[in-house]
Amino acid sequence: MVKNMQSWADQVEQDLAKVNVAKLGKVGVLLGGKSGEREISLMSGQGVLEALRSKQVNAHPFDPAKQTMAELVAQQFDRVFIALHGRFGEDGTMQGLLEQMNLPYTGSGVLASALAIDKQATKRLWSSFNLATPKFAMLHAQSDWNQIVKELGLPIIVKPAREGSSLGLSKVTKAEDLQKAYELAAKLDRDVMAEQCIIGEELTCPIVGDGEYAQALPVIRIVAPDSNYDYHNKYFSDDTRYLCPTGLDISVEEKVQALALSAYKALGCKGWGRADVMIDKASGQPYLLEMNTAPGMTGHSLVPMAAKAAGVDYADLVLWLLSQASVNK
Repeated sequence: MVKNMQSWADQVEQDLAKVNVAKLGKVGVLLGGKSGEREISLMSGQGVLEALRSKQVNAHPFDPAKQTMAELVAQQFDRVFIALHGRFGEDGTMQGLLEQMNLPYTGSGVLASALAIDKQATKRLWSSFNLATPKFAMLHAQSDWNQIVKELGLPIIVKPAREGSSLGLSKVTKAEDLQKAYELAAKLDRDVMAEQCIIGEELTCPIVGDGEYAQALPVIRIVAPDSNYDYHNKYFSDDTRYLCPTGLDISVEEKVQALALSAYKALGCKGWGRADVMIDKASGQPYLLEMNTAPGMTGHSLVPMAAKAAGVDYADLVLWLLSQASVNK
């Protein structure tokens, strides 16, 4: 799949040559929102807004946390770019509203968005397609912590089932710490997941396009301080290193791309997405962690990095994604 990157860049160039910016009309950039990822969404949205304006698009910010849905209707946007992350923006709720308005939007539709944000639903679906994902168990206040350790081994990752950006996530190395990790995650979500911790390389693979025309972009290897890719190291640290090319064998990259593409299609994603993957150090097996259907677009974000490696710059990527906006997905 790596060898097809130039063809995607060529396709983007051809598609953008056909875009009449004036016909895109008035564009809303949805940013901010009410989720725990609001701060990152504001950064993503500002980047998208500036990119679109640099292309002479009539783009305007809209923050659902500060403006009502009645105001969204009153704006009379012709299409919107969704730069919202997490709940109330990446989970199918906003997508459903936009479909009710018959307003074209970027990214996946209602069902794929709702499935992808729910880690339990995602894992069950991937497992039905025989796509490798770490073993997991759902936790509750009365869980038998020793039994969880017996099922999953140590260390264990504990996280809210419907949050992103590593919010509420803990790496547990002792059974007696599981309850504390559960309580932390439960502050953010009533559903909490314990997941087998895969030790090895941490990778991410963006996907663009729809259906049979979807393509995997170059894989990025993430090297975080102390192997801790937490909220701070994702968005604010200059110590985290992103390697693209990864330095891994080409056969490994192609295996990861094929797995990410299959995961994207299984969920029914459209437009764009990003699969997070771990490669088990002992076996070399790649494991799917989650799928992001409205990936970050900040200065540290990974989809723009992969697109650049494929030959498409930030502003062209944003304009291309906007040009692909549709409704009734």
